[in-house]
Amino acid sequence: MSNLINTTIKPFKAQAFHAGQFVEVTDATLLGKWAVVFFYPADFTFVCPTELGDLADNYAEFRKLGVEIYSVSTDTHFTHKAWHDTSDTIGKIQYPMIGDPTGAITRNFEVMIEEAGLADRGTFVIDPEGRIQIIEVNAGGIGRDAGELLRKVKAAQYVASHPGEVCPAKWKEGEATLAPSLDLVGKI
Repeated sequence: MSNLINTTIKPFKAQAFHAGQFVEVTDATLLGKWAVVFFYPADFTFVCPTELGDLADNYAEFRKLGVEIYSVSTDTHFTHKAWHDTSDTIGKIQYPMIGDPTGAITRNFEVMIEEAGLADRGTFVIDPEGRIQIIEVNAGGIGRDAGELLRKVKAAQYVASHPGEVCPAKWKEGEATLAPSLDLVGKI
């Protein structure tokens, strides 16, 4: 995987299942607000619904921050609808579920497992200008935590709105930040 940090997302167009409808989502849809693009291997599996359910349970908190979530797998938008209609966990989802059956979006973000035709567990936080600010990729058996993702999004938003400041390890909203300077060298 090459370093995609601070690169602009590549153009894409796809169908998604969202709010009981099939809708088109493009790279332009993500612009103008913070976005999380959340890749997962496949619908009707095991770890995936626990992650997507965790995001659904925390969706209101993301929305308060002005963040839209987009889940993506190489399934179709039809499969997303079927899963949404048959699973109590997935039925809670209010964010767009993008279908990527050609794998184009998954390849754009460099998380395609080619031999399987499935996505790795990749999380991408994208700023309003369409630049990738956070990347996290987990092995297939390791689920992600929406609470930790919220913390990282808050840190990214803080740094974006406070030039010259950085968030130290384990930073939480309201805690002290750092202003890198010559005076700090060797003192942390």
